[in-house]
Amino acid sequence: MRRSTIVLGLSALLATTPVLAGKSSTQDRNGAPPRLQSSAVIVVDQEGGEAIYGKNVGAVQPIASITKLMTAMVVLDAKLPLDETLEIAYEDLDFVKGTRSRLQVGTQLTRGELLKLALMASENRAAAALGRNYPGGIGAFVEAMNRKAAELGMNDTRFVDSTGLHPQNVSTAQDLVKMVEAGYGYEVIRDFTTSESHIIEVEGRSRNRLVSFNNSNRLVRSSSWDIGLSKTGYISEAGRCLVMQAKIAARPVIIVLLDSWGKLSRIGDANRIKQWVEAELKRSDGKFRTTHGSPTTQM
Repeated sequence: MRRSTIVLGLSALLATTPVLAGKSSTQDRNGAPPRLQSSAVIVVDQEGGEAIYGKNVGAVQPIASITKLMTAMVVLDAKLPLDETLEIAYEDLDFVKGTRSRLQVGTQLTRGELLKLALMASENRAAAALGRNYPGGIGAFVEAMNRKAAELGMNDTRFVDSTGLHPQNVSTAQDLVKMVEAGYGYEVIRDFTTSESHIIEVEGRSRNRLVSFNNSNRLVRSSSWDIGLSKTGYISEAGRCLVMQAKIAARPVIIVLLDSWGKLSRIGDANRIKQWVEAELKRSDGKFRTTHGSPTTQM
């Protein structure tokens, strides 16, 4: 894939130093790159297939629920019926981190609803049920996840479960660009990850009740963002993570933010990137300034 090849070709440069388009901040403060709180970052111009900002993009680290994008692709690739009813089982409970869920054991939902909750609200029991109900069970599902990663050229990526709760689900910022770009090719993933909310009906002791779930990325509800794909993630080992495909100043970009230390810092980082990209495109007549296929400025 051309875009993935170009990004991979920049890996040696990007793995060690932040890389930016435009003039050095010591030369022109108006073109200064954003100072971000995430420990690993990459921003890719989808039209040119080039990284316009990079920071520790080759660092292998836990990715938490970003994993669920691969979970969704494996489910959809298998062409399993989305209208088939599945049941949350005891095996779907989180025995790794002990997280809670409003999907009680015995809850019955369609595979499509479980997929939507896993992608939109990062529902762990939903993702666990999807993996467990794959032909051959969770073992075969994880094998399919790793096989898909290899097919996409995600050479530093490894999956061990369908939820992302286990810290051995690892990847790099540059590998995740490939996963986001692949995921963007699925209409269902685009739709589910950018839905603002979803309501399900669950059985109660005396009557059924409605349960509302919201998107874990508040930016999908912002009128200032045009987001085509979104996924958040968090476990203590991974920090707060966010990947997105979005249009900034009508220009499609992929943003990967890993290991952001503050509860709101990944959102702040995304907004800072947006403001910087808008300013750069305005300053350079809608073009990212590059030389020989790589960003012009290193810091």
